This record gives sequence, C-alpha cells and structure tokens, in this order.
Amino acid sequence: MDNGDERLLAGFLRYLHSERQLSPHTLNNYRRDLERLEAQLEELGCAGWRALDERKLRRAVAQLHGNGLSGRSLARLLSATRSFYRYLSREGKVSQNPALAVQAPKASRRLPQTLDVDQLSALLDQRSDDPLVIRDLAMMELLYSSGLRVSELVSLNLFDLDLRDASLVVTGKGRKTRMLPIGRKAIAALQRWLKQRAALAALDETALFVGKQGERLGVRAIEQRLKRHGEHTGVSGRVYPHRLRHSFASHMLESSADLRAVQELLGHADIATTQIYTHLDFQHLMEVYEQSHPRAKRRKEE
Repeated sequence: MDNGDERLLAGFLRYLHSERQLSPHTLNNYRRDLERLEAQLEELGCAGWRALDERKLRRAVAQLHGNGLSGRSLARLLSATRSFYRYLSREGKVSQNPALAVQAPKASRRLPQTLDVDQLSALLDQRSDDPLVIRDLAMMELLYSSGLRVSELVSLNLFDLDLRDASLVVTGKGRKTRMLPIGRKAIAALQRWLKQRAALAALDETALFVGKQGERLGVRAIEQRLKRHGEHTGVSGRVYPHRLRHSFASHMLESSADLRAVQELLGHADIATTQIYTHLDFQHLMEVYEQSHPRAKRRKEE
C-alpha cells in the first residue's frame, strides 16, 4: 500500500490517542491488527484501504484464519477495522464500511483462571519483614480486594487512597475514574507498606507503589513479582494480576446476586449501557462489597 494509505492509518492512530485517549497498550493493539490486515491484503493484491470491499475482506479473514489466527484474534482485528472505517467515513475518505457484515469464526470460550479462598490465603497470608515483600502483599491484597486491572494498580497515587473512608479512586480504560471500596485486610497491608514506602520512594514521587530505585513500579515488574510469589507459595498455575481480578469477580458473584454492582466495581466497558437503566451509588456498592467479599467482611465484634 502507498504512502497515502500509511497517512490514513497514522491519522486514525492520532485520533485514537488525542480524541479517544486510549492507552499506549490499546493503541499498539490497533496498530498491530491493522498492519496485519494490511499485509494480508497486499498479499491478495488489494490496492489500498479505499479499494477494500466486503468480498476482499472476507478473503483476507479466511486466509488469516487458515494461517492459524484464532477466532478471538480475528474478532479483535475486525473490531479495529470497523472503527478504522468509521473514522475514514467521518473524514470523508470512504463511503462504506466493508467490515460491518463480516464476522470472525466463532472462538472457543476460554474460562478465566481463578484462585480459590485457600489458595488466596496461602498467597496473601505470608509474613515477612522484607519491605519489597510487604509491598508485594499490599499490591496483591489490593488487586483482589478491589478487582483492579494491573494498569489501574500501576497508575495509583498516594492521594487516590482514603484509608479512613476505606476507598480509593482509580483511573480505568478511556481515562474513566471510579470509586472503589477497600477491604479491611487490604487496608492493613497498605498501612504496613506505607510505613516502608517512605524509606524507598524519591521525595517527589507520588506513586503508591515504587521499586528499589524509588520510582513508580511498572507492569512487567509487578507481573514478575506475582509470578515469583505464586511459585514460592506453591499455588497451582501461574499467579498474575488479572487472575486476582478474575478471582475477585468470581467470589463476589458467588456471594452476591447483584450482578450490576459487580460490573460497576470492575469498571467493565458495558457498564455505561447498564447505567442508562439503573445507577448504583457508592454507599450501595460498599454494602454489597462488605457483605460479599471474603476479605472485607467485618467480624461481629467490630
């Protein structure tokens, strides 16, 4: 494809960054999927994005599937293509969206991995005086306590926490913020970490979780630390941030019939549609949370 097609794609990515305010990770996914499709279209002799029609797109999808691309990956690629052509139509570059009627092959449903309560206890009830282990335990407690995405955990700042109110504010996908409750065990773990953090963090660092150099901890470092703790405690399967989030969702749904509350706590993309019909305030979320979360329930004497 020529330079004109490259400019169309570059313009779309700028739009996603500046107007949609998508994360770098999501932008990379869009770029990779569209470049993969572009390469396949070139192989099939398609003369550029403006020349793409439904028939050529179906051929490209069939070829990619035949080369081993999964139904799940093709569904994401087609979603990116639909978004791309909506942008091109808005800009007056094309008159139709060839991806609207094209469906990916059905993907097999993959159930998310979770940890049961006993596995979580083995993972989270460790005892250590090592500041980095204390930090890791606070991170894991918070991931499970509040159902955070790892990107949300990484972006947390000190001022996002209100331990007296047992709440925090997180910035999720699309830079949308939401308020979440924090369980009592996560609060205790955070209090232990905050006592250690002062000796590690640089003076001007606002990040809640920092590394040995005193700077904000990154996603990769968190993934490696959780994997190490999983291996150390003998938990079955790999321990990773999203597995703790899946466990949060699973355990909340097992204990609560309030699916909408769990959706809002998780900050799922479709929650905006749900909120058209009902809006759950924070106090209601807190009540559902405290009644349902295994590590948030208050003892009667408290």
